[in-house]
Amino acid sequence: MHENLYRSLFAPRSIAIVGASADPAKTASRPLRYLVEGGYDGGIYPVNPKAQEIDGVRCWPDLRSLPEVPDLVFILLPADPAIEAVEQCGEIGVGAAMILASGFGESGGQGKAREARLAEVAKKAGVRIVGPSSLGIANLNRKLVLTGNAAFAESGLVPGGTFCASQSGSMIGALLSRGKAKNVRFAGLVSVGGEVDLGLGEICEATLDDPEIDSYMLFLETIRGADAIRRFAVGAAERGKPIVVLKLGRSEAAAELATSHTGGLAGEDDVADAFLRDCGMARVETLEALLEAGRLLRRSPVAAQRKQAPTVGVLTTTGGGAALVVDQLGIRGVSVVGPDEATRAAIAGTGIEIGTGRIADLTLAGTRYEVMKAALEAMLASGQYDMVVAVIGSSARFQPELAVKPVIDVGASIDRLATFIVPEAPEALAILAEAGIPAFRTPEACADSIAAALARRQARTLELAKRVSGPSEILDEMEGYEVLSQIGIRHADVEVVEDAGLPSSSLYPAAVKILGRNIAHKTDLGGVVLGVDSHDAFKDAAGKIRDRLVETWPGFKADRLLVQRMMSGAVGEVLLGYRVDPQVGPMVLVAAGGVMTEIIRDRAIRMAPVDLDTARQMLDELQSLKLLQGFRGRPRGDLDALAKAIVSLSSLAFRPEIEELEINPLMVGPEGQGAVAVDVVARIRI
Repeated sequence: MHENLYRSLFAPRSIAIVGASADPAKTASRPLRYLVEGGYDGGIYPVNPKAQEIDGVRCWPDLRSLPEVPDLVFILLPADPAIEAVEQCGEIGVGAAMILASGFGESGGQGKAREARLAEVAKKAGVRIVGPSSLGIANLNRKLVLTGNAAFAESGLVPGGTFCASQSGSMIGALLSRGKAKNVRFAGLVSVGGEVDLGLGEICEATLDDPEIDSYMLFLETIRGADAIRRFAVGAAERGKPIVVLKLGRSEAAAELATSHTGGLAGEDDVADAFLRDCGMARVETLEALLEAGRLLRRSPVAAQRKQAPTVGVLTTTGGGAALVVDQLGIRGVSVVGPDEATRAAIAGTGIEIGTGRIADLTLAGTRYEVMKAALEAMLASGQYDMVVAVIGSSARFQPELAVKPVIDVGASIDRLATFIVPEAPEALAILAEAGIPAFRTPEACADSIAAALARRQARTLELAKRVSGPSEILDEMEGYEVLSQIGIRHADVEVVEDAGLPSSSLYPAAVKILGRNIAHKTDLGGVVLGVDSHDAFKDAAGKIRDRLVETWPGFKADRLLVQRMMSGAVGEVLLGYRVDPQVGPMVLVAAGGVMTEIIRDRAIRMAPVDLDTARQMLDELQSLKLLQGFRGRPRGDLDALAKAIVSLSSLAFRPEIEELEINPLMVGPEGQGAVAVDVVARIRI
């Protein structure tokens, strides 16, 4: 299947262009012109009933009149005629078509109906669709340029190994032109458009076995087709082809769920970020890094599970330029450390003494080849660093070959090396690019790329049960505790009291709560009374709850109450959340619990399930949980029990009926005394 799709899209033996135009001012004129001028050697069939020929190529009145069935059809017609063209594709046996037209799902109700019709027609016709709103594709190694994007008129495009996929149509042109200026050489590009059928993941998956492709560059607006994206990512990792991704949407606006805090804490972009990292991708924040990170990723294999934070060494001939990189790395949480004593001694062997600061500054002496080369080798051989950055000053502009030669010679045999060129020095950058050495024009792109590379994880294959569809319902709290017991998470002692009954005296002091399904926030309804210490106090609490509910929830019959022993001696409160995201699937979240949840937006998110090491990493990420580590003489919390609770909660990924479950708070006891849930909200599919 993937081989056939690859051939249809990226190695077609013949192409039809429906709606090709002879007017050079129109977008519809470009695909044919690019094919002819680019030297594409397959069959080309412009389809335009009003023209005899365009650019010297014979035109045909419709698809049915073609002398052969083309492998690929590019449809340049408006939306409704484009759907009719897809029907014709099916009639003559075309396997794949691209649609340039907009006016589908992005244009409101009528457009959504048109998109549904397109999907139905394509499925019935057996035609795989790229688009709508696709500006086309290119395979530069096969001289195939089939796009309406004006940037592809650019001359001097040199084929290479980077494959670029973009959900934004116009961005393939921007990435192509900007990439050319930065010595990026593309194997191919695709504008996936609206993804009504073929998604970005499936298209990229079809290219995995192209030997000309050595890395991927993705520009995303959202996550669609998560399963296919994961399959592609795992396949790329297995073949040693790294993926760098820039995804829009890092704002604080979160799609909050009414059921729990988890939805508000884990906004759409937070979940997408966890998904992309779980797929082993390097996510960058800047367009410059998207274009420049590829060489670094190809030379930086993904590390195994890290036990400690990665460290970077910075070697320079210009302290100011190096400080720019250090600052940008610090913003991204990457530690820069100075050479240890043994490494400083090795550098001193070159005749240069460096200080004990975080930057190894060789000053102007570092412009000498033998000094820079020996210092780089010493730092890379020290075992201290996950990455070393060579920061080169003005010599890179005025003596480019001499300035970069030590970096190239060291980088020829040692990875984990990057270069930041401080002045504007295009010749030096071109020399480094030709040698395959990662080189950066700005400190922001340098730090962004390094942080993304060091944050990469092994791509995971997940085999989870098919999710249950249908309506959902919130369990009552007692039912929620039953779910927790099934996955091995402790909860406080509880009893259900019905009608005029009384709880066991052993539960006092207790919290008394309303009990019923579809109650997400009991406190908001006045359905909770704390500190109940006797039967008389219980009767009084039950009466207050029933009276409040008359005002807040008229008609609700409060004939069942939950009585829960109140916990004491905890050293911290934590929120644990699980939910199935509709785009990317099950995820688990940990955050500050109790009242702190409303105040501190401090959380760690992973795709579920997770193992114990990953759970511990999540805890290390949270500033709000530092108190549990025995801060300033406070009792140390049972972090081991907390990590195990995260693992247990994440196992709900194997329970397809569970849509969401949140514990808030989970009371964490002193070390060795465990962690206990005192409130739970769970939503299931019914």
